[in-house]
Amino acid sequence: MKFANLLVKDKKTIAVVNTEGDQYWTVDELAGGFSGDMVQLVLQFDSVRNSLRQGENGHPLSSATLLAPIDAPRRNVFCVGKNYYDHAEEFSKSGFDKSAQAGEHIPEAPVVFTKPATTIIGPGVKIPRHADVTQQLDYEAEIGVVIGKAGRGIKKADAMSHVFGYTIINDVTARDLQKLHRQWFLGKSLDGFCPMGPYLVTADELDVDDISIRCWVNGELRQDSNSKLLIFDIPTLIETLSAGIELQPGDVIATGTPAGVGLGFTPPKFLQSGDVVRMEIPQVGVLENEVS
Repeated sequence: MKFANLLVKDKKTIAVVNTEGDQYWTVDELAGGFSGDMVQLVLQFDSVRNSLRQGENGHPLSSATLLAPIDAPRRNVFCVGKNYYDHAEEFSKSGFDKSAQAGEHIPEAPVVFTKPATTIIGPGVKIPRHADVTQQLDYEAEIGVVIGKAGRGIKKADAMSHVFGYTIINDVTARDLQKLHRQWFLGKSLDGFCPMGPYLVTADELDVDDISIRCWVNGELRQDSNSKLLIFDIPTLIETLSAGIELQPGDVIATGTPAGVGLGFTPPKFLQSGDVVRMEIPQVGVLENEVS
């Protein structure tokens, strides 16, 4: 099932969507009086799921504005760095990684940081250039995991039962700030640095071990990878995060980016105003944003 957070006549609404048929049905219409956001839908999903059946007469999806599927998370977005072998290597060789131990290329445990809610923007919204703060703006295509069931101390074998679904995340990064401050929060957390979307797709629609993700900048394919190539797979990330933190429904985990980011080129290909970043997970859709 595919969900969208839509702006319809200046009002936010959560909807079931059929992208092939360009149609949507509001959860309010299908489930009788639902008025919450996407996090609320995740919380109530078991009680409303049987009502969420597409009818014949939906509304035209093209008439609504797509927002980030979870534009009001209850907590920071959990993020993972250096989680593809090829990106860990390119990052190590780039000279930008000041967080690693001497000689380290592949991390021995997941590298975790967060992005605040103020970073989240939706499809089509311009990524702030922040030219007064950074001169080295970069993109990172990532598989976003949305937690559906709360839990602490979740074991790998049980982890997927806690996943509601998937979306696309662009972990926009100011490389100069990331390098200067060593810990990554500032370089990752400027306003507008987390484009997300276009949809939230339930976990049963994708194979966690075979999720493809690609990224183009101005039509040039830069990143082309698959969840098969993660260093720490999604169950491992959930086990690691939940070891002492109770994960909550609606929590978002950005799982890391593959090789092909701007800093990996010689010379680096950092983003400039007017550049268009396009990311795709075939089962989820396309997330596209221009740099302001």
